[in-house]
Amino acid sequence: MTEPQLGPLTDDALTGGYRVLQRKQGHRYSIDDVLTAHEACRARPDATHYVDLGCGLGSVLLMVAYKLPGARVVGVEAQDVSFQLAQQNVERNGQVDRITVQRGDLRDLLQPEPRAALLQALGRGEGPQLISGTPPYMPVGTSTPSPDEQRRYARVELRGGVEAYLAAIGALLAPGGRGVVCCDARTPERALRGAAEAGLLPLRRLDAIPREGAEALFSVWTVARRQDVPDTVCVEDRFVARDREGQRTPAYHALRAFFDLPPSSHHAPT
Repeated sequence: MTEPQLGPLTDDALTGGYRVLQRKQGHRYSIDDVLTAHEACRARPDATHYVDLGCGLGSVLLMVAYKLPGARVVGVEAQDVSFQLAQQNVERNGQVDRITVQRGDLRDLLQPEPRAALLQALGRGEGPQLISGTPPYMPVGTSTPSPDEQRRYARVELRGGVEAYLAAIGALLAPGGRGVVCCDARTPERALRGAAEAGLLPLRRLDAIPREGAEALFSVWTVARRQDVPDTVCVEDRFVARDREGQRTPAYHALRAFFDLPPSSHHAPT
C-alpha cells in the first residue's frame, strides 16, 4: 500500500479490534507505546476524558481508547506526516465521533488559548482525568538526526523532552487525574525534576527490561497532582520482555492479551 506524501505503508494489528497504517521506512509503534498505553489504562480505568500528547500515528491514543470505549479522546500532534496518519487511523477504525486529533505543539498548551481549544474539543472544562505521552529520548546534539522528518521528530527532542510533556500534564490534568509518560531509564532525574516543576508527584515507575539480566531501556512513570497525593511514596516495578534464554515472558504475553491480541504476531513490537 502506497499513498502520496506518505510512501509505502503497512497495515498492522494494534489491538483485537483496531489496526493502524504505518510507514515502512518511517516511525513505527513499539513496546514503549504499548507499555505506556497499558500503564495509562491501569492508572485510570474509569476515565471518561483522555488526552494523548504528541500522539504520533495514533498508536497509544487508539490502544487506550480501545480499552476505554466510552471515553472522549483528544490527541495532539505537530508533525505533519504523523498527524495525517493519526487522522487516517482514527477514521479507518470508525472512531471519529469520539476521537479528535488536533494539529499543534504540546508546549503551546501552557498558554490560555490553545489550552482552551483542547478542553473545548474534549468537552470537559476542568480537564482530562487521564493524559499520556511518549516523548522522544534523544536531546538535541546527542545523535545523528534521521534524514526522515517523521522519524527525526519522534526520536530527537526538537519540541522538548519529558519535561515539556510533564509541564503540559501539570497544566491540563483534572483533580484526581493521572498522567503517564515514558522516558530514558538512564536519566530518571529528568522525570523527577520535570514532575516537581509541574506540580506533580510520581506514583509509580515501571522499568522496561528487554531481557532478564539486562539494564532497563526506558521507564514509564505515573504521576498525579501534588495536592491530590501529598504523602505518596513512588512504587517501583519492572517489566521483562524476554527471559535469559530469549523466550517471551508471561508478562509479555499478558500485555498482548490485555489488548486482545494473540500470544504472538509477526508484527508484534519488541
